[in-house]
Amino acid sequence: MVDEAERVLVLTGAGISTDSRIPDFRGPNGVWTRNPGAEKKATLQNYVADPEVRRQSWLNRLDSPIWQAEPNTGHVALLALEQRKKLHTLITQNVDGLHQAAGSDPERIIEVHGTVHKWKCLGCEAAGPIREALDRVRSGEDDPPCEYCGDMIKTATISFGQSLVHDDLVRAEVAAHACDLLLAVGSTLGVYPVAAVVPAAKRNGARVVIVNGEPTEMDDIADALVRASISEVLPKITGAAGR
Repeated sequence: MVDEAERVLVLTGAGISTDSRIPDFRGPNGVWTRNPGAEKKATLQNYVADPEVRRQSWLNRLDSPIWQAEPNTGHVALLALEQRKKLHTLITQNVDGLHQAAGSDPERIIEVHGTVHKWKCLGCEAAGPIREALDRVRSGEDDPPCEYCGDMIKTATISFGQSLVHDDLVRAEVAAHACDLLLAVGSTLGVYPVAAVVPAAKRNGARVVIVNGEPTEMDDIADALVRASISEVLPKITGAAGR
């Protein structure tokens, strides 16, 4: 299917980054599966209303495994599609930036849930490198305000209760209509509206290949299901193995 495709749309979820030692959220051993309360704290309403949630969020960021994580062979394997001139768009639900670190063209990547590598103000929407905010926390500011307007800041990620970026959703929809193969990797395909690109691509005649360690909510519409370690099998699927 990959060999026959000309315009591949890739959708990645947390499962592609678990071999980089970043835990997923909804898997059998996911962060929110083991601690449902942690999911509630990830809502924008709780973050804005509770100073303690903000303080704890910043402290947790200081020791996040994301800062030491490196791309694994799954991330690198997606480069093969780009090198073969087959990759149309890469939509990721991840905020870890590992696709860019692996060498994927940032212009082809849609980070629908934002990025942890920047901070953003909830008031004036100023933004900057996350290391600036983390340095302030290390210096003793447990809930650093925006230096420009004094409002709250957070990582430039999309929390529950926060709107996705309209332009990103439009780009994702366009890609779903344009692709002839959709490759869904490491996602439970249960988070909307992003997951909607899968049936949209199917309706427009694209083949659908799902690669995941566990069942997903869209296995029934897949043309092929691959249940295996993503970092082991993805290089074979994309043609990266042996290169």
